[in-house]
Amino acid sequence: MNIIISGTGSYIPDITVTNEEFIKHSFYGEDGNPIIGDSKRIIEKFKSITGIEERRYVNENQTSSDIGTIAARKAIEDAGIDKETLDGIILAHNFGNIPHGTVQSDILPSLATRVKFDLQIKNPNCVAFDILFGCPGWIQGVILARNYILAGEGKRYLVIGSETLSRVLDPFDRDSMIYADGAAAAIIETTDTNDNSGILSVAAQTHAADEAYYLYFAESHNTSFNRGVCYIKMHGRKIYEFALNNVPLAMKTCLDKSGINILEIKKVFIHQANEKMDEAIIKRFYQLYELPIPENIMPMSIHKLGNSSVATVPTLFDLVKKNQLENHQLNKGDVVLLASVGAGMNINAITYRV
Repeated sequence: MNIIISGTGSYIPDITVTNEEFIKHSFYGEDGNPIIGDSKRIIEKFKSITGIEERRYVNENQTSSDIGTIAARKAIEDAGIDKETLDGIILAHNFGNIPHGTVQSDILPSLATRVKFDLQIKNPNCVAFDILFGCPGWIQGVILARNYILAGEGKRYLVIGSETLSRVLDPFDRDSMIYADGAAAAIIETTDTNDNSGILSVAAQTHAADEAYYLYFAESHNTSFNRGVCYIKMHGRKIYEFALNNVPLAMKTCLDKSGINILEIKKVFIHQANEKMDEAIIKRFYQLYELPIPENIMPMSIHKLGNSSVATVPTLFDLVKKNQLENHQLNKGDVVLLASVGAGMNINAITYRV
C-alpha cells in the first residue's frame, strides 16, 4: 500500500510588507532597553542573515481558519476527490484564530471543525481536529495521517497548515520581521499503484530537557507597551545552534530508514525560518554523507514570503509541484525530503517519492 500526496493547495495573502516599512520602528532588546543604531542599519543586517526582503500578511477580515479553508479547497480540487470521502481533517497551527484588533485566541470550536463547516462536509465520520507542534506542525499532521491509514483508520485525510503570525507580533522586537501569514494543504491517501511512490519513511523528535522554551510567549520588549499582552518571542542564537546540531541528524535518520541513497534526492523542502540557517543545515546534512551540496537542491520562498510557520513547507512544495517557483520542478519518480524544526523544540522529516 502506497500513501501519497494526491493534491495540494496554498494561499499566499494579498498584503505585501517590505522591509522598508519597518524603518520607522523603534526596536528594543530583551533587557527592555532601546537598541542603539538607526532602524535602516538594523534592517539591512536582518536581511543579510535571514534573506527576507518582504513578507505577506492577511487582510483585516481574515483569520487562520479562513485562509486554511481556501488552501483546503484548492487541495481537494487538485486531488479531484469528493470532499465527503475524507476520513479526517488535521489542521496544524500555533495561535488559533485571532481576529484583527483583538488579543485573545479563539479555538472554540477547533480550527479544523471550522474548516469542515466552511467546506460544508456533511459526513460525521470525517473527524476534524487541531494539532500544536510548532513550525513542524504540518509535517507532523502528514505523519499522523499516514499512521492512521496504516492502522486501518481511514484511507484519505486532509492536512492543513495555517497561521496568521502578524496577529502576535511585538512591533518593538526586531525578530518580528521574520514572521508572516499563510496557509497550505494536502490530501494524503492510499493508492493501489505498485510504483513505490508516496511516503517512504518518517522521523520525529521533541527536545525539551533544556530546549522547551527557546520559543515562548511574553510581553513586549518595550515595557511601557500593552502591559499584560503577550507576543511570540525566541532565543534566536540558541535556536540556530540547536537546529544546526540536531536537524541534519534527524534528516539522516529519516533518509536512512527509507533505504534511499542520498544521491537520489532531487529536492529538500526545509522549513523557511532563516536563509543562513537553512543553508547551514543542508551543508551539514550532506557532510554527514561526506558529500558536497548538490546544485539547486533547496527551493526557497523566504525572500518574498517570510516565515509563515506551519505553512512554509507545504506552500513551498505546492509551488514547486505546480511549476510556480523559478528553476525548480518535480517529475514523477523524484525522491524528496521534507523537514522542519520549531517550537517545542520539535523536529521532523519525511522521505517522499513523487
